[in-house]
Amino acid sequence: METAFASSHPPIPGFSIPVHRALTEPILLGGAPRAIAILNGTLAAALGLGLRLWIAGLLLWALGHAAAVWAAKRDPLFFEVVRRHLRIPGHLTA
Repeated sequence: METAFASSHPPIPGFSIPVHRALTEPILLGGAPRAIAILNGTLAAALGLGLRLWIAGLLLWALGHAAAVWAAKRDPLFFEVVRRHLRIPGHLTA
């Protein structure tokens, strides 16, 4: 999507650089955001290995990962928005 400024003026030589796609996309691990996938796997491992509840740990991992992948497909920055929403107090509403 080009702006009116970009379409009306030609690019200035030396002032445009290619940006690699990996710099603009979020970091995903198995389709889920990296931090959420690590947290989910750690909790599932603690439940499965630490408490010896293997099936509960596998279910927690599978459901948590599926939910994280679903949310990331809808909006890759979903968890960043939720974290920011929880950090900002509710009394700042307009």
